[in-house]
Amino acid sequence: MPETARPPDPATDEHRGDPSVAVWAALRRRPLRFLVSWWPWRCWAFLLSGTLLGFALLLTLAALLFLGLGLSVLGIGVLLLATAAVIGVPVGAVERRRLRWVDPTPLPDPHGSLSGVSAAAWFRTRLRERATWRELGYAVSLATVVTAVGVGFVALLGLSVLLTVVPVIVWAIAPDTVMLVPGEPISDPVQALPGSVAGLLGLTVCAYAGGLLVGAQVRAAWFLLSARDEDLRSRVIELTRSRARLVDAFEAERRRIERDLHDGAQQQLVALTMTLGLAELELRGHDSPTAELISRARGEARLALDQLRDLVRGIHPQVLTDHGLTAAVAEVALRNPIPVTVDIELPHRLPTAVESMAYFSVTEALTNASKHSGASRISVVGRVDGDRFTLLITDDGRGGADPVAGAGLRGLADRLAIQRGRLIVSSPMGGPTQLRVEVPCSA
Repeated sequence: MPETARPPDPATDEHRGDPSVAVWAALRRRPLRFLVSWWPWRCWAFLLSGTLLGFALLLTLAALLFLGLGLSVLGIGVLLLATAAVIGVPVGAVERRRLRWVDPTPLPDPHGSLSGVSAAAWFRTRLRERATWRELGYAVSLATVVTAVGVGFVALLGLSVLLTVVPVIVWAIAPDTVMLVPGEPISDPVQALPGSVAGLLGLTVCAYAGGLLVGAQVRAAWFLLSARDEDLRSRVIELTRSRARLVDAFEAERRRIERDLHDGAQQQLVALTMTLGLAELELRGHDSPTAELISRARGEARLALDQLRDLVRGIHPQVLTDHGLTAAVAEVALRNPIPVTVDIELPHRLPTAVESMAYFSVTEALTNASKHSGASRISVVGRVDGDRFTLLITDDGRGGADPVAGAGLRGLADRLAIQRGRLIVSSPMGGPTQLRVEVPCSA
């Protein structure tokens, strides 16, 4: 059914598509009510705090630039100048929080998290981000333009407040006089009422002007401090690189474990089996219970060696490295207790990480099918479609496979997610069960 259109709701839609409409829409909708609402007070507090922050920032920037240029020959000046360049980062963080006083929509942070990195790495990363330079531009404008406008606004607001309470001041200091206009002293509170009218008029102007100024600053903040598509793209690129580094680190650790098992424990078990065999030959023909014990120990050592070889083969079979995915899957199919039909067509060798992921997907699926499915036949079909390699593993078992309940399928899905792959399971009760594995060939 098509979605029914609805009229815009000012209460909820007023700032969609326009980051500053939260302040300006209140001015447009009910200008008179705006004067007696909390908006003027929030705008005044925002402008006053911004003026104080901008003045402090102006002094800080001036000190960093002056000392940085003066001490640049000593090397420490470069660090001070770099600090001045990234000062917009903390300023932007403060401003994104401060803007919540006058705008209900939070500004998305354009920076990724750098927790746990060194100070040098933090500086290098931030200086390469475009958002850092936009925030520096905002910080400079806050220290100069916003501060100058804020000083003028605070002066007008202070004068308006002073004129508004002039009758009270005249009454409080009587019989002394107050001079609002040069040469015309005022000693009667009634004579000061025109001053109060001017003060109220000034407060009205400050209320509307404050709303306009705050709206302009919010719009500038959305333009300079908010995350853009390019910032999100850079995060995705960095995430992809981190994922690739994680996969490479996993492969390196796997090769190290395989090498240690093959060259260490496996060779020691071979030597132990040979030593026990020699001892068995020496004791052959002697009627001694030791010969039986040595024969039993040799059998246990041979069994342990076979299990270790299966373990090494399961970590990463040599046939996968030498001959590719098709040959490795065919070898696994021959050892599987349930007959397996393999139909994998590849136009070329896949990347190592993709081959490993596809191989372990097949072994995990075959192991689950052999243990739980009760199937009589299994088929494995693999094709490359564009930039993705797709595996379909189907058995004619009883079905009911649940990726949430089974640790094997859940772990397989997690490993596929590392390489931007996905696992789709179709297993109705009564069967058949089909696992669809998709892995990008560029992973």
